[in-house]
Amino acid sequence: MNKKETTASSTWLRRAPLLPALLFTVLVTQIPFLMTVFYSFQSWNLVRPGSRHFVGLRNYVDVFADSQFRGALINTVVLTVVCVFISMLLGLGLAILLDRKFLGRGVVRTLLITPFLILPAAGALLWKTTMFDPTYGLLNFVLGGDTDWLAEYPLAAVMTQVIWQWTPFMMLLILAGLQAQSKEVLEAASVDGAGRWRTFVSITLPQLARYLQLAGLLGAIYIVNSFDAIFLMTQGGPGTASTNLPYYIYQRAFEGFDIGQSSAMGVVVVILTLIVANFALRLMFRTFGLSEVR
Repeated sequence: MNKKETTASSTWLRRAPLLPALLFTVLVTQIPFLMTVFYSFQSWNLVRPGSRHFVGLRNYVDVFADSQFRGALINTVVLTVVCVFISMLLGLGLAILLDRKFLGRGVVRTLLITPFLILPAAGALLWKTTMFDPTYGLLNFVLGGDTDWLAEYPLAAVMTQVIWQWTPFMMLLILAGLQAQSKEVLEAASVDGAGRWRTFVSITLPQLARYLQLAGLLGAIYIVNSFDAIFLMTQGGPGTASTNLPYYIYQRAFEGFDIGQSSAMGVVVVILTLIVANFALRLMFRTFGLSEVR
């Protein structure tokens, strides 16, 4: 056995313990996805027994011709971009605060992390009943009004809850980047007469670029699939004002019982997500100076 064969054999021996996990992952993710692709070529409504038949690409044509799907797509993009951007800004500010030494920093850090530890469903119900209730909500109590926030500003209300939930996650990632800075470089900048703003722009922000990109990528992957907040706070309404793609797919599958079109929507969403994720990963690989895994 030559050296190349020995290396390949040892590589497979190291990877062998991972095979059960890989097999399990394929069973619970890829097989259901392949079934979804299969159903997307079928016309199948559960309320019409015996109606299932092959229709080719017609479900996909109907999906792109559906104005509600386009509206849900726009809501999803707006929800994701706004929540990720504001969460990152707030997380950056809080991380800078926690990077300084002050009395009670450990307690403050624990309290700021708490929203991320709350279950999304519990957080959504908390904001719906405690903050946005038009009669007993704290927001109207503070502002002195009687605004029905979930009816008048449904998407903004959902985004507020999602931002509250995900800001601690952004804060932790950015704080890790701040604490990874070289103290010698910061001290040298201070000795050279650089002020806090100049030090932040010229040294700290470039150091945080990779952490900000990682936070943005992970945040977008999770926030684009937001369902709990919309389901529990607005039910996609009024009308379709706060409906995003996951909730619209849920409506078509479990309320409209249209398996064919809901499967086609799911496939379209997965493809769009993979395109965006692939672009973001390539950007991250270049930023971190890593070669792409082939």
